[in-house]
Amino acid sequence: MQKFLETLMRKHIGGLVSRSSLVGHHTFFDPQLFSWVPLLEKNWQIIRQELEQVMQYQAALPNFEELVEYDYELTKNTQWKMFAFYAYGIKAQKNCDRCPETTRLIEQIPGLKTAFFSILLPHQQIPPHRGPYNGVLRYHLGLMVPESTDECGIRVGHDIRHWQEGKSLVFDDSFEHTAWNHTDQVRVVLFLDVVRPLAFPVSVLNQAVIQLFAWSPYIQGAAANQKKWDERFDALFQSGASQ
Repeated sequence: MQKFLETLMRKHIGGLVSRSSLVGHHTFFDPQLFSWVPLLEKNWQIIRQELEQVMQYQAALPNFEELVEYDYELTKNTQWKMFAFYAYGIKAQKNCDRCPETTRLIEQIPGLKTAFFSILLPHQQIPPHRGPYNGVLRYHLGLMVPESTDECGIRVGHDIRHWQEGKSLVFDDSFEHTAWNHTDQVRVVLFLDVVRPLAFPVSVLNQAVIQLFAWSPYIQGAAANQKKWDERFDALFQSGASQ
């Protein structure tokens, strides 16, 4: 099922999506093309404050592959942690309750599909990989960025960018991409997937494909893993023990 969906999305519909894109076909996009970006940038310090509370429990946060088992081989040797809010319509209610202002802000974003704090620990690199489908675009808001920004960045296709606190990056993750943090500090971004603006009728087809993806074992398995992690984290959170 998963391989069928990837083939359908990437090979048979991806080209149609690219030709119908209302924001063009690029590796990186001008963030100002998206009307909701100023809302997040204006309130980035509020999001950062809630992140700081979450980071008290950094050691207890799950690695990416603990929740998203499909990507286990990609991230099994990488210290890439996450704190999830949404995954293709599935809400991590307890995490949203722990970060109410962040939740309030992201829920104003049209076409939001995925949202989490993406935490890349020092001296880590995410191997090159490609997302399955270009019907969504990826967004990063810099929240905790090491001072040595040249040693911490992301490549999409042949283009390289570096995060800045309070600033946005928007890119197409269906291009091969990789990220690295070669510093002694933690890098954290607010990580979102949003529906790509498309012309009608491809926009309707895109919504249908995204819904199929939401029903896939890839997403449903991640939701089940999130519930298991919630139970473990609840005990720690309620005890007040910080890591």
